[in-house]
Amino acid sequence: MAGIVVVFDFDSTIIECDSDNWLLDEFGLTEKFYQLLPTTPWGWNPLMDKMMNELHSQGKTIEDIVEVLKRTPIHPCIVPAIKAAHSLGCELKIVSDANIFFIETILKHHGVRHCFSEITANPSFVNEEGRLRIGPYYDYLKSSHGCSLCPPNMCKGLVMDRIQNSLDAAGKKKFMIYLGDGSGDFCPSLKLKDSDYLTPRTNFRLCDLVSKNSNAIKAEVHAWRDGAELENVLLHIINKTINGEGSNGTSGSTPIISVDCKFGTISIDGHNPFPKALSVPI
Repeated sequence: MAGIVVVFDFDSTIIECDSDNWLLDEFGLTEKFYQLLPTTPWGWNPLMDKMMNELHSQGKTIEDIVEVLKRTPIHPCIVPAIKAAHSLGCELKIVSDANIFFIETILKHHGVRHCFSEITANPSFVNEEGRLRIGPYYDYLKSSHGCSLCPPNMCKGLVMDRIQNSLDAAGKKKFMIYLGDGSGDFCPSLKLKDSDYLTPRTNFRLCDLVSKNSNAIKAEVHAWRDGAELENVLLHIINKTINGEGSNGTSGSTPIISVDCKFGTISIDGHNPFPKALSVPI
């Protein structure tokens, strides 16, 4: 094993959109959803559950939902990147604010579900009536998870704490790579150590938060713009770590690459060395 754990967000990281919004758009429920959202006392996940009931009442089947999910846009380099990381011995995990059914359906369609050892997301299941049910990962209607940085249904930072604690308990030296895009990915970014890597998507909310709060980030930061850059960045980090260079220039031979997310990303050529370090404004 490579001794590397790669944690992916899902929406706008593995796929090119928000999976909930994709399904709502395809079934013509977007307008209704956003009309109800400001007035619903339950929040996003229970309202998505209500939309699944709406589809069921319209006679839409689970098979109809699956067919829509199979069409979810994904960059052509993402699946090869996942397969390559898995083949190199990395342990792959997903921590996502999407729901399990959507995630697993899309991963199975692309033949990469087996690459992931764990998926942490909002629970979902098909009931005896054939209707998809969706709930929150954390039951915020009963109590709060206590993190002001995260949405009420999931604190990804707490999930990262659990993952890191399980690795520590196993006594295994692990490097972590975290890939994400949204504001919900900022809290887990703060949990990364200086031996880890953070790879935020350029021009998305996480990159802006990293730029504005760079003094709070311990991990080495590599930004990416699209699936091609994600593949290049991810495989570069994995190969660098496997070759014993470590993070943050511990080998003394590879420069630290701190990327200013706010002003763009570094273009990576797989045949050329990375450019000199760019400082992130504090």
